[in-house]
Amino acid sequence: MKSVCNIAVELLKSPGSHSSAAARRLGGEMCKELKTKVLHLLPPTSNGPTVHQEGQTDGAEILSCTVKALKEGHVVAVPTDTIYGLACLAQNSEAIRKTYNVKGRNGHKPLAICVGEIQDIYKYCKVTVKTAVLDDLLPGPVTLVFERSEILNTDLNPFTSLVGVRIPNHAFMRRLCQMCGEPLALTSANISSHTSTVAVHEFQELWPKLAVVVDGGPIGDHSRLGSTVIDLSVLGRYRIIRPGCALSSTVEVLEHKYGLSEDLGEA
Repeated sequence: MKSVCNIAVELLKSPGSHSSAAARRLGGEMCKELKTKVLHLLPPTSNGPTVHQEGQTDGAEILSCTVKALKEGHVVAVPTDTIYGLACLAQNSEAIRKTYNVKGRNGHKPLAICVGEIQDIYKYCKVTVKTAVLDDLLPGPVTLVFERSEILNTDLNPFTSLVGVRIPNHAFMRRLCQMCGEPLALTSANISSHTSTVAVHEFQELWPKLAVVVDGGPIGDHSRLGSTVIDLSVLGRYRIIRPGCALSSTVEVLEHKYGLSEDLGEA
């Protein structure tokens, strides 16, 4: 596992990187000041197995390191199926406060939760739709909003009875949730109100506040759209809170396959 110091050296040596004195000074400062671990996921190959390359770490080792950091109450950066995210344990109140501080996020803006399996949603949410709806939409780039259950940490979004839940279509994220055995609180990896990020270097200013940065490479089509957020807390109805990835296909499923009506009223 590599520290930011090691990664800084690799960046300075890599083709196309800036080798100016300023860049070298930055590398030195990173070595002195940061304890962040920047870990590179191995990409899958066409033949199935992964290929180890310089600067990359085995997926199992990355999972172990990230789980350890989360269990110790730290905030980590992770790839998802839409954009890069910041994650912490949703049941850890101090970690939630750290996440807001890292982003400079307004304390009245909610965090979503992320779980590994559809069955986990029933533990933390009061589900109002058929399981088949969840099966059709998840895993995928959609956040579904339900009434929260009593077991969910009351310090997570204490200003609302609702909570958004995600299962990203991303093998690393699903396995991470499974290994943690509890939900992650998840938000975008950027300073609040800034542009969403699709590569780890785009939120490098946040690295000093993070225990682990998991580099899964560039994400998707670089549209920078987050997940589509849909409120399903009212029986038989849906409300679009935030349009994002897969909006049209999500609405198609809800309306034409399951007969839900859109709620056009105010929140």
